[in-house]
Amino acid sequence: MPFNPFTTDLPVREIIPAVREHLAAQNTLIVNAPPGAGKSTLLPLALLDEPWLKDQKIIMLEPRRLAAKTIAERLAQLLGEEVGQTVGYRIRFETRISDKTRIEVVTEGILTRMIHSDRALTGIGIVIFDEFHERSIHADVAMALSREAQHTLRSDLRLLVMSATLDMPQLTKMLNAPVAQSMGRQYPVETIYTGDADDRMLPEMTVKVVQQAVQEKAGDVLVFLPGENDIRKVEELLRRQLRDFAIHPLFGMLPFNKQLAAILPDRNGKRKVVLATSIAETSLTIEGISIVVDTGFGKTSRFDPKSGLSRLETVRISKDAADQRAGRAGRLSPGTAYRMWSKTTQERMAPHRTPEILEADLASLVLDMAQWGITDIRSLTWLNPPPRAALQYATEMLHQLQALEHGRITAHGKKMHALPCHPRIAHMLLKAEETEQLALATDIASILEERDPLDRNAGIDINLRVQALRRYRQEQGKGKRFGKIEKVAKSYRTLFSIAPENGNYDEYETGVLLAHCYPERIAYARPGNNAQFQLANGKYASAGHRDDLAHEPWLAIAHLHAGGEDNPGRIFLASPLNPKDLAPLVKQQEAYHWDVNDGELTASLDTRIGSIVLQSKPLPPPDEKHRVPAISEAIKLEGEHLLDFNGELTQWQNRVLSLRKWRPQESWPDVSTPTLLLTNWDWLRPYLVDIEHPDDLMRLELLPILEAKFLDAEQRERLDVLAPAALALPDGSSIELDYKPNGEQPRLEIRLQDVLAWEQSPTVDAGEMTVELHLLTPELKPITTVSDLATFWKGNYRVIKRQLEVVFPEVKWERG
Repeated sequence: MPFNPFTTDLPVREIIPAVREHLAAQNTLIVNAPPGAGKSTLLPLALLDEPWLKDQKIIMLEPRRLAAKTIAERLAQLLGEEVGQTVGYRIRFETRISDKTRIEVVTEGILTRMIHSDRALTGIGIVIFDEFHERSIHADVAMALSREAQHTLRSDLRLLVMSATLDMPQLTKMLNAPVAQSMGRQYPVETIYTGDADDRMLPEMTVKVVQQAVQEKAGDVLVFLPGENDIRKVEELLRRQLRDFAIHPLFGMLPFNKQLAAILPDRNGKRKVVLATSIAETSLTIEGISIVVDTGFGKTSRFDPKSGLSRLETVRISKDAADQRAGRAGRLSPGTAYRMWSKTTQERMAPHRTPEILEADLASLVLDMAQWGITDIRSLTWLNPPPRAALQYATEMLHQLQALEHGRITAHGKKMHALPCHPRIAHMLLKAEETEQLALATDIASILEERDPLDRNAGIDINLRVQALRRYRQEQGKGKRFGKIEKVAKSYRTLFSIAPENGNYDEYETGVLLAHCYPERIAYARPGNNAQFQLANGKYASAGHRDDLAHEPWLAIAHLHAGGEDNPGRIFLASPLNPKDLAPLVKQQEAYHWDVNDGELTASLDTRIGSIVLQSKPLPPPDEKHRVPAISEAIKLEGEHLLDFNGELTQWQNRVLSLRKWRPQESWPDVSTPTLLLTNWDWLRPYLVDIEHPDDLMRLELLPILEAKFLDAEQRERLDVLAPAALALPDGSSIELDYKPNGEQPRLEIRLQDVLAWEQSPTVDAGEMTVELHLLTPELKPITTVSDLATFWKGNYRVIKRQLEVVFPEVKWERG
């Protein structure tokens, strides 16, 4: 008997007729439904027999592997089948489909590869983007390419975008599509604010809140923590203190059977505490949860185009993510959410999460587009266009890896694109294939992609990891830490049809392979500066003085922390290099230098590896045509001191960057100083023609230049409305607001007597962001900081008022 979605008691069934009607009449639809409404399970099955689908497949994208597998299992269960029949899934290195499969649940990178292999997506009737509000870079790229296919090749291709918390008007405008909305059936969730947690003691404080929660409320507990390390610490503490509870970790790197144990009810009927990362925010239904404990933190990978590195940072989550997490407590019954922060911090949190495309490494995206033949990447349909600086860095890096030439994909680049890994890893594997070092390269690739299996005390030498991996294979799998790494290495070996090698090898070969992977991180020991190295990209990094590699003259660095403005980066993973092996990387080139002190233009013939100059010979005075490019290069390196980034300009930047943070669904540009310096050729070049002396640069008025380049007329008006430079006072005067570049609450320094008539704190961003008031005495000395003025009047003001009446009796301190 065929499955009937109307017999299932899930809220989304109410909109099934509307969804069918919309998709019969047009090719794009947006479904807005809260978590637990059933959109991921009912809607794909409800579309299987639609006439427009005929014998074509449904592809449904999920942001995470665990969600893809569990949703496929659930869909198959509803049909009374095994996975791999009508419903199957495809994730990296794992596939369960057959010739009977009509619904494929895939992770997002899989769809991108499907489009590249068949641009028309032949045999696919509809692509469903599930949990699109998570805004992963893979989802954004897949959306852009699917829209391109829809516009140019397949007007009959349907796209269904499903979201819980996105800004619907913005998405509707971008896709030119209607919205079918399901209100869901969310039970009430009581919110308890426990006060701001100290992130230095997060595990200990989390345990206290969990203990409080299980004593006060019934049901299972879902705890949101930033990452695996925090989960392991909390798990250890809870196992000692909650002996009658089943404690389950849940994170992406956990084996699937243990992830499944966290999702399902406990076999012995014990109350359950699930310790999860953001993996549990959406898609997954964890049965029995009625309590959520939210630390308010998550991990995000942020790419810095200036350093060329990504950093995994612990950050405060956004309001929509907090609401998403709290909603997990109200899926099946009334629940409770314990938030480990204060109501004041809640006011300060950004309204929406930042799309990954705005902060990620864009190398894979640029290679994807080059494979497609797209050179003007920002011209595609993007909810948020990829940042120019990150695109520029990725493009330059892909040229260095021989994947691109003059912006076009090379034959080598096409081979790189065909491999299911980051372009850096792909380049290394292909180079290793040429030199018969593939077995070693596959071991290195798997170690680079997974968590470091050795502790920090082991040292930075990646060869120690390779040797340990080979011992693991020789001992037939003894030691759990290398199980995941060997699984990935085996997948690569299968891809290239090679056997594993467990013998000895030349450790300098590892250095060469890493140099292929990270050519800009070839590093030379600084003379007389023990354990410090200069990288080929011009940066500096250090190893521990006692590390075995600290005294090596040359290193190939794989992993390092970027460091700060004045501090060198910290090396975490590297290999020694033999200088003789670097001969193919040594280049001679003419270099042009603009002296930032006197404006003199000089030239030299440099023998170098990247920015590491091995030898430099002066050349005769160069042609003046080289002056503007040389000035631009100087600005890249030292522009913050050469250009007038005055207070007015800085506040304009911070206002734009705040809206970029608060409204990630809108296209506010990245006007941060590092990005502006890196891309100065794009916006400053016409003004460099007349520059002779560094003082001339300082005279440039940057604000009108940047406004004209980066904001259209509508955005300038919206900037003044949403993030005004100043706040109007009742007497007709105004006072300037102080904005921060990271989207924190704007500050307003103001005398207390000037706000006595205000009932509420002022807001910006259309009422979404409260202004933090720094209240001053009549003599402009600090009194206190207030985020909630209404609460302040009812509480602390009474005490402060008595003190002020004594010190400033001439001022009327009564309100009203």
